[in-house]
Amino acid sequence: MKKFLLAPALAAVILLSGCGSVKIRQLVNNPSRYQNRTVRIDGDVTRSTGAVVAGLYQVDDGTGKINVLSTRPVPPKGARVSVKGDFSSGVQVLGRSYGNVIREQDVDVKTR
Repeated sequence: MKKFLLAPALAAVILLSGCGSVKIRQLVNNPSRYQNRTVRIDGDVTRSTGAVVAGLYQVDDGTGKINVLSTRPVPPKGARVSVKGDFSSGVQVLGRSYGNVIREQDVDVKTR
C-alpha cells in the first residue's frame, strides 16, 4: 500500500522541481542554453517605461538585471514580480552578453 502512495508523491516532486525560477545570472552567463525557451524569473522592478498598452521594464533578482518586453501595462517601479516569458539573447562581446530580453507571457505583480 505504501508503494502506491509513494510513487505519485515522487512523480509530483519531479514535475514540480522543473517549475522553479531561473536566476538572471544564469541567463546572462549562458544565454545559448536558454535561447528561445520559456523561463520564469522573480525579482524587483527597477525601471519601468511604457504606454497604456505596452512597454519595457527591468527586473533585478539580486544576481543581475534583465529587460522584459510587455504587450500589457507595465508594473510600477518597486513592484515584486514573477515573470514567465520567452528568453532571447542579444550579442556577446568579449565574453559578456548585452541586449538580453524576456518577452512576457505572464506576470504576477505584488506591489509593496
